[in-house]
Amino acid sequence: MIKIAQTEADLRRCLPALVTLRPHLTEEQALRQIFLLQEEDRYVVAFVDQSDENPAETVAPAAIGYRYMNLLFSGKTLYIDDLSTLPDQRGKGYASQLLDFVIEEARKAGCVAVTLDSGHNPQRYDAHRLYLNKRFNIVSHHFALKL
Repeated sequence: MIKIAQTEADLRRCLPALVTLRPHLTEEQALRQIFLLQEEDRYVVAFVDQSDENPAETVAPAAIGYRYMNLLFSGKTLYIDDLSTLPDQRGKGYASQLLDFVIEEARKAGCVAVTLDSGHNPQRYDAHRLYLNKRFNIVSHHFALKL
């Protein structure tokens, strides 16, 4: 079952998966950043909730973070910031379920696109296959200038 994180306790359940994707952050740093993103950018975290099947399960095996944006080039867009599955939980379809969930959320919200950026390295190739299987297209290069 996919659930939107509504409480700090929900977010804490998602942190192990999220920091797997963002290893430069501790869980506490990530939590502070999420609170800021929620306040300033309407950032939403959804996660795979297995507590019905296993009441002792306190850690989400996978989580996705996203926000709604209006962009001149694409209109109303759901942008996926983060999609991550715990390494020992990969291959079970959780990321696919989360993508399906946010795509449906985007449709309900009247978005015209769902977008994301993904690293360009061999560690991300499984993720790239998933995005392509979900009919995402590679439409641009993302450039960055560190300040």
